[in-house]
Amino acid sequence: QVQLVESGGGLVQAGGSLRLSCAASIPTFSNYAMGWFRQAPGKEREFVAGINRGGGSTSYVDSVKGRFTISRDNAKNMVSLQMNSLNSEDTAVYYCAADRSYPLNIHAIRYWGKGTLVTVSS
Repeated sequence: QVQLVESGGGLVQAGGSLRLSCAASIPTFSNYAMGWFRQAPGKEREFVAGINRGGGSTSYVDSVKGRFTISRDNAKNMVSLQMNSLNSEDTAVYYCAADRSYPLNIHAIRYWGKGTLVTVSS
């Protein structure tokens, strides 16, 4: 059974950093593009960052460019999101996602994690 398990969320002050991790129990992990999405209270889920199968291509929503970095370790079936210079607008539940297609399409994601809450206090 495929599972994506996020960790690393929590409460952080504005300007601080957090690192999210996603452990994927996908037998062919390296065949999947991975990504992070988030959903803030009262808002729709949105794309945050994506990385292709080999890790050589990444993409970000404009609001996090220069602050967030996505990476993956295919040997460990892990994907991470380093988040720096956090602000209140980054407060959301962050979801790990996996799909064979890249770029990731929020409407066609094959596997979702259950999410981890990130709260940024101002």
